[in-house]
Formats: sequence, C-alpha cells, structure tokens
Amino acid sequence: MDTMNNALKLNTTFAKIEFWAFTTVFAFVLFFFIMETFDQENAPYKSSFEEANLPFQFYKHFFIPQLIRDLTLFLAPLYLNFFVVPKLISKHRVLFNIVLFVLIIVLFGVVFGITDYYLRAFIYSTSREPAAQIMFSQGLEHTFILFSVFSIYSIIKYISLYLLAISGRLEAKYKFVRREAIVATFIWLVILLFIVQENAPGLATAAWIIAIPSAILLYLAGFYTLIPSSLNNKHPFVSYALKNALILFIILMAWGLILKLVVGGVIHDDVAPLAALWIFNSVLQMFITVPVTWLLYKRHMKGNEQLNVLKKELGQSAASFDFLRSQINPHFLFNALNTIYGTALQEGADRTSEAVQKLGDMMRFMLQENMQEKISLIREIDYLNNYISLQKLRTATNPEIRIETEIETTFNDIQVAPMLFIPFVENAFKHGISFREPSYISIALEVKNGSVNFDVRNSRHPSLANDPEADKSGIGLTNVKQRLQLLYPGKHELVIQETPKDFFVHLMLQLS
Repeated sequence: MDTMNNALKLNTTFAKIEFWAFTTVFAFVLFFFIMETFDQENAPYKSSFEEANLPFQFYKHFFIPQLIRDLTLFLAPLYLNFFVVPKLISKHRVLFNIVLFVLIIVLFGVVFGITDYYLRAFIYSTSREPAAQIMFSQGLEHTFILFSVFSIYSIIKYISLYLLAISGRLEAKYKFVRREAIVATFIWLVILLFIVQENAPGLATAAWIIAIPSAILLYLAGFYTLIPSSLNNKHPFVSYALKNALILFIILMAWGLILKLVVGGVIHDDVAPLAALWIFNSVLQMFITVPVTWLLYKRHMKGNEQLNVLKKELGQSAASFDFLRSQINPHFLFNALNTIYGTALQEGADRTSEAVQKLGDMMRFMLQENMQEKISLIREIDYLNNYISLQKLRTATNPEIRIETEIETTFNDIQVAPMLFIPFVENAFKHGISFREPSYISIALEVKNGSVNFDVRNSRHPSLANDPEADKSGIGLTNVKQRLQLLYPGKHELVIQETPKDFFVHLMLQLS
C-alpha cells in the first residue's frame, strides 16, 4: 500500500511534466495546421476531390473536421490520462470511471468517423458500401489505434512509476538498478512507441533501438564497474575512456563479423546503412555517453561525501547535546542537596520536609521529562517554581534578601526544550545572594507575539575567599549557550549584561 501511495505521489509530480509535454506537442501540431491554412490551393485531399469531380470546400472538407480531430486527439487522451486512469488506479469511484472511460472511447470513435466522412467525402461518394458502414469501420480503426497506444503508454508509465517508488529497495538489492536508468528506459520506450505508431523510416527506428539501450548499458557499466576500477589509476578518466573504447570496438567487430557471415562477405546496399549505423553509435557513445557518465558519477560521489559529512556533524551534535544535558543534572543535584543541608541546620523538620518534597518533584521531572526533546512550557515553569520555592526556604529568614517573580502561566500548551531557563536562575542564586549584604533577584517570563521572553536580574557579590567554586565559572551558562545553538539556531536571542553590582540576562525563544 505504501509503495502504491509513493507511486501515486510520483505520478502527481510526473503529471506536471506530462501536461507540458502534451501541450507542447499539441502546440506544434496546431502551428503546422495553421500554416497549412495559408496555402488553400494545395490543401490535403483537394486533388482527390477534383479527380472525383466533386466540389472542394476548404473549411467544410478540411479546416473544421481536421481541427475537431486534432482537438479530440489532444483532449481525449489528456482527460483519460490525468483524471480517469489515476482514479481507477487509486480505486476511487471505480464503476463511474469505467463507464466514463468507455464513453470517452466511444465518443472518440464517433468524432473520428464523422470527421472522416467530411475529410474523405470523395471515397464515400464513389464507394459501393453504405456511408454509415465506412464511417463505423474508420471510427473503429482510429479508436483501436488510440486505445492501443494509450494502453501501452499507461502500462509503461505506471510500471516505471512503481519501479521509481521502490527504486531505493531495488538499488539496495541490485546495485545496477538506478533511478536514472529507469527514467531513461521509460523515455526510450515512450518515444519508441510513437516512432512505431507514426511509421517512421526503418533506419531511424533502428537507430533509436540501438543508441539508447547502448547508452543505458554503458552508463550502468561505467557507474558500477568501469569508473570505480579506474579511480586508482594515475589518469582515471583516460583509463575509463580506454575501457569504453575497447568495449565498443569489440562490439563493432562482432557486428561486422555477423554481417559478413549473413551476407557472405559482400556488403550490399541494404546492409551498408546498418554497418554505418553501428559506427555512428560507437562514436556517439564514446563522445557523449562516456563523458556524461563520468560527470554524473563525480557528482554522485560529491553528494555522498557531503551526506557523510552532514551525518558525521549530526552525530557529533547529538552526542554533544546528550553530554551537555547530562552535565546539568549532577550540577543542580549538588546545589539542591547543599540547600537542604543548610535548611536542616537552621530549622526543624517542617521546612526540611517541604524542601525534600520539592526536591522530589524536581528529581521526578529530571528523570521522566528532562530526557525528552520537547516538553510543555507549563511543566518547565513548574520545575522553575519548585526550584525558586526551594531557594526561598533557604533565604526566608533574611529580610535583606528580596526575591521577586512574575511568571506568566495563562497560555496554551507550548513545547520547548527542557532545562533552558534553570541555569540562569541557578546562576542568579549562586552569585546574587549574600547573607551579609542586601541582595535581590528578579525573574520574569511571558509569552508574547509568538515568542517566549525570559528575564533574570540579580545583584552581584564578590565570592568568599574560602568558596571552593570561587574560581569556577560553572557549566550552566556555557551549556545553555551551546544547547541554544543546537536546538534553536537563528531562532533565539540571548543578551547578557553585567556590571560590578548587577547581572542581567534576557532570553528570547521564537516559537515554531
């Protein structure tokens, strides 16, 4: 089912190319038809009317019926190809579309029968058969030709689309199967179909039959065998070209031997063109197919190299991201444990139990949600509020410490990467709180105009001489900067301003 869906998607893309190809061909047909109207004296069938002693009216016996034919020949296959057949393939209103298909074919036969009556009235007037019988046979003949050509074309088209849809699996199993070869084969078959239908000269048909398959085979051989085996040589392209020249020479000699055996050593006039055709084909493949295949292979290899670099960079980014995220949790855990330890020394079990409860909620958050790529902003805010409440327990006994929060919670569910805001708050409590001097921390978060705006402002105090982390900058801010670059490239703004007594952080996240 998935394969058929892929084929139908490819058909949608291919339909645009088909439409313009159909329209271009029709435009050329219409152009040459209009050109014929300027020379009414030499209009088709006029001489036949005169030989039958019948009056010839240009518009009645040529222009109008031929225009109706050309329009029908364009519109009928167009409608079948783009509307009826795709719905039949997708099993949409099958019975209705089958009936519609039959009606269009019948209408096509009727139109061609009637227009044939006017185009070749000289035959109808002299024939012993009834006009209706001739019209029916002519309409049936044209309908059979159209239906045959259209059916073969549709079969070739949908088989090609199916093969393109599974080309990835086919190429993994059979390396010589490539999308380019499938497309080239489809184009070759379609053009061959129209060449045969139009009764093209035998030499032109033979040239098309020989040249394109030879090009496809040389392309596949070069892509998977000849070029890879030539890359280690000092002059890889020269080596590759010589191998192709040898193959083409062997084939040419084999063809000459076959001709000699068939015609007995004498090159007849009807055989000479075939010999010349093979020589022309060898020159064509050598100077067009060989260099084009080389260029396509080099482009393919360059694309693979770029893909491998991207995969490597992606792997490094993912590994770096996981490492950075893992660094945050232990850092905060030790801070939280220090806070609980200080609280336990200051007071009894009530405040300690409250701190433990909040810590439990936070640890649960880190274990269950922190490892996700995206979480609800509300859950991130809950974690932030728990952390701030935990810190307030530690500072509640000091009236000179002011902690203000203005965190918005009235918004729809918004997804953000976890643990983006807490490092800034941690940094504020770490460097902005002093039990010996007046201190303040101000935290604000709001969602506005499709962006999350987060501000943290705090006082700054010099570290104590015996502070073990006095000379450490900490990993929180460094990590969050790197994570923002990885997770929100071009979609965030981070502003950090500091003075000897104040520290300010502004973070803006643009929501997708």
